[in-house]
Amino acid sequence: MFTLSFWKWAKAMDEWSRDEFLTATNSNFSGLVYFYTPICGTCQVASRMLNIIIQMVDVKIGKMNLNFYPEVAKNLSIESVPCLIFLQNGEVKETIYAFHSVPYLLDKIKQYW
Repeated sequence: MFTLSFWKWAKAMDEWSRDEFLTATNSNFSGLVYFYTPICGTCQVASRMLNIIIQMVDVKIGKMNLNFYPEVAKNLSIESVPCLIFLQNGEVKETIYAFHSVPYLLDKIKQYW
């Protein structure tokens, strides 16, 4: 019972459209954008890690399925998935592909927020 009520109120990553991504990069948005594909096994692990992190820190995280946005991947020179982009004031500050662990990601996030 506790698990169900916890997940009912838990924060989650929002699935972004191309327009939402463009709004973030053309504004003063600061946060993370997670790029994935649904059949990528490593992406599934990365998603679970980010779902833990979003409960621990106050940072906005959007996610995008790159199968639908190949032009975004090309414009950002995304080499593979999973990929996590750090945005500050709409500008890409860092791109990571190796998520390693939750503590590793938390340390990375704390460098910016």
